[in-house]
Amino acid sequence: MELNEYLAILRKRGWIILVTAVLTAMMGILVSRFQEPLYRASIQVRVEPARIDWGNVNAVKTLLRSYQVLITSQDIVNEVIRRAQLDMTPQELLSLMKVDPDESNFTIRIDVENRDPQVAKLIAETTAQVFIENREQWNQKQRREDRVDVSIRNHVDYVPLVRPKPKMNALAGFVLGILIGVLVILILEWVEADILRTPEAVERTLGLATLGAIPLHRSRRGDASS
Repeated sequence: MELNEYLAILRKRGWIILVTAVLTAMMGILVSRFQEPLYRASIQVRVEPARIDWGNVNAVKTLLRSYQVLITSQDIVNEVIRRAQLDMTPQELLSLMKVDPDESNFTIRIDVENRDPQVAKLIAETTAQVFIENREQWNQKQRREDRVDVSIRNHVDYVPLVRPKPKMNALAGFVLGILIGVLVILILEWVEADILRTPEAVERTLGLATLGAIPLHRSRRGDASS
């Protein structure tokens, strides 16, 4: 198909794209109104060896992965629930928590999502504190040069809203609507592909020159019937 044919299709059926895009954008906004608010609190814990050398630095990289498991262990989680006085099971708490170690800067990020921003902040800070105390107890049994210091790098200062995000949902719905509209147009054009509507279409399909066309006869109102 040539460019002018695509433009003709767009002029003819472009309204379909516009309608589907607007409808899906409105659906995105509507979905946002019914979404339950969810907040995320994040805190970073820094892990540093007492003695900086190649061996200890590489050992800490391995420790970061083991600390990830330790933070989500039964003992730590139960202590967080007890200290923060949370009315939830360890499994429920773990479902709200995500722990990510970062070997590039020797940190562990603890993310907690909850419907209440203050609860999310409380869980994140309590988890970090319980973990630090656990490591301090472990350090007391080690030689000074073998200890690994753990401290809070970034406290929870701001708890962002994870959802709902009406603008994001509306934009996603608008883009989806455009794709749906284009798909509908393609289907309609495919269904009507065998219908020859113009002399140009006849020439292109049959490979024959058009010599003439029979005009469509329309009887005017009031004409006598023959």
